[in-house]
Amino acid sequence: MIKFPDSVWKNQTKASKIFDPFSMYYVKMRINFILPLFIGVIEAALAQQPADITVSIRKPRNIILMIGDGMGTTQVYATLTAKKDKLNIARCKYTGLVKTYSADDYVTDSAAGATAYATGEKTNNGYLGVDVNGVKLNTILEIAENHGLSTGLVATCSVTHATPAGFIAHTRNRDDNEKIALDFLKTGVDVFIGGGRKYFEIRSDHINLIDSLKKKNYFIAGTLSDIEHVTSGKIAGLLYSGHPPRYSEGRGEMLSIAALKAIEILNKNEKGFFLMVEGSQIDWGGHLKNTNFSLSEAIDFDNVAGKILDFAGADGETLVIITADHETGGLTLVDGNMQKGTVKEKYTTFNHTGVWVSVFASGPGAEEFTGIMQNTDIFRKMIMLYGFN
Repeated sequence: MIKFPDSVWKNQTKASKIFDPFSMYYVKMRINFILPLFIGVIEAALAQQPADITVSIRKPRNIILMIGDGMGTTQVYATLTAKKDKLNIARCKYTGLVKTYSADDYVTDSAAGATAYATGEKTNNGYLGVDVNGVKLNTILEIAENHGLSTGLVATCSVTHATPAGFIAHTRNRDDNEKIALDFLKTGVDVFIGGGRKYFEIRSDHINLIDSLKKKNYFIAGTLSDIEHVTSGKIAGLLYSGHPPRYSEGRGEMLSIAALKAIEILNKNEKGFFLMVEGSQIDWGGHLKNTNFSLSEAIDFDNVAGKILDFAGADGETLVIITADHETGGLTLVDGNMQKGTVKEKYTTFNHTGVWVSVFASGPGAEEFTGIMQNTDIFRKMIMLYGFN
């Protein structure tokens, strides 16, 4: 640093101090002149701003909630590896983590997990659409119906199984498939596609619910080809007597065809729609500690997610939320190869675990699904984005 001797400053005339850029007098004079001008400019700019600034959130017309049953964060990464780093779910720009515990257990089951997403309330394991005291709770599907939206459920299990049933049934017993089937007739759900036909037509009470559905103007589909030519109206797609087979054992593109058909039908409603799509059997592979089983199901689920994200991107009014109800198997990846698409895994249990799961979101309102949240928050955010009370 250059240091000028004191004599330089002492011998300066007033005029030289004013115009000499090294003069402290010059510097002070510039500050005293410029600072008020600078403050004035800032105050004038602030005066042009509105007194109340609000941030508006884009709201969706449609919401598609995709649930990969048993698809923990490790299962997602294993699927990404199996697909050689080309995961459709990874196209979602907004991600978060979801706490999954139920009202009575650190480790949730699918019934309580689905009820949390469907109603915004934590309940006991095994309960569907009711609180811990067995009191009926309104589901997002029922609320959407009451607001004039179209609604749908698609799953790779029986439609009376825990996750789809959590959006439509009200019972303390998740295994009461015949009672759950009756609950389908108590709603106006427009499209439901999966398995479970026997619970509608081969019942202990001898009531043929297929006939009841026909009276409610449902087109009854027994095969995938049955639904492909339907372009409007209501569809009861009971494609299998019990659960559909595994993807690797002949189910094929059932989930993709069913989900896209549901979107086609539901999207005709100008008010919008709500659709839940479940990849049910990812969980079953975890229970069996069968990685090939769960990965083939997760890959199918991700392929469907890609098609749904394509629709939502073109539509511009659809929010897609992709998550899981819980993790299954305590899966750990101890080695793998992204180029070859292989993983080496270990399991810690045949059952569910209590770890949090991921949530991914894309579309209007997707920014709400970031950070750490409760599973019940998913319901509350959907209600808020729809603009419902």
